[in-house]
Amino acid sequence: MNNEIIAPPYLKPGDLVGVTAPASRVRYADCEAGLQVLRNQWDLETLEGATLHESHFQYSATDEQRRSELQKMLDNPDIRAILAARGGYGCSRIVEDLDFTQFIKSPKWLVGFSDLTVFLSHLNCLGFAALHAPMVKTMANEGGEQGMESLRKALFGEPLAYDIPSHLLNRLGVGQGQVTGGNLCLLAHMIGSELAVDMAGKILFIEDINEYLYNIDRMMIQLKRAGQLQNLAGLVVGQFTDSRDNAEPAFGKTAYEIILDHTQDYDYPICFDFPVGHVADNRALPVGMRATLEVGEGGAFLNYEL
Repeated sequence: MNNEIIAPPYLKPGDLVGVTAPASRVRYADCEAGLQVLRNQWDLETLEGATLHESHFQYSATDEQRRSELQKMLDNPDIRAILAARGGYGCSRIVEDLDFTQFIKSPKWLVGFSDLTVFLSHLNCLGFAALHAPMVKTMANEGGEQGMESLRKALFGEPLAYDIPSHLLNRLGVGQGQVTGGNLCLLAHMIGSELAVDMAGKILFIEDINEYLYNIDRMMIQLKRAGQLQNLAGLVVGQFTDSRDNAEPAFGKTAYEIILDHTQDYDYPICFDFPVGHVADNRALPVGMRATLEVGEGGAFLNYEL
């Protein structure tokens, strides 16, 4: 893995951005509010992919159609950022067939979260920063105003810092390093492949949705077993939305207690309840970029070195 991370050029008004659905199918009507923000509030030109209007079973299109559309956007030097319309499932099926030769010559921001974790991680392994942030379908959701504003700041290169209230399970301390992470399920899924980022010395953030508590436990064991937890600079624990317990008997721990249990042997700072994940207030986190995580009695502070 390349330890030197290159940040693509930041956007300016009038720039062209591509919008594609590289995974699950999406209703175009659900994207319209986000597209209006891009055009009318941020003064960006948009190139919409055909995948915003098509479907193939649960996907937005066939594997080849989704791959081809994303490939054209990666290769187009006039496109300055690529925003996913939504996640779902499908990125793992096409990531290894993408050619990043032209992207390396003319890098651009790739934006998304959830299933897009696969792409963000792969770009980090290639030596480029990417953006874990709201997607077009979610960016204009009610209650997501701060998340949307953080996406704008990240894309346009404005200072990015977060002040998070204290949480009972927080572990105090200060850590510095590249920020990496994303969806816990995808991070566990990539272990053992060339897509996986080496977490040593990094600030890891994790989130997930609709997982059984025992499966969160299993995924944390997998990260720990693979050595991905022991040498972190810090850990940011986001939202574990709609976590589910067994009907009977109960698992016995919450998602946050499970995570604390599997990190109790380490001494890096941990911030719980960070606003990132499958929630309206999903703050933008540039992956690959350096930041400082400071967790104190009064709360946590994450400050990017943009």
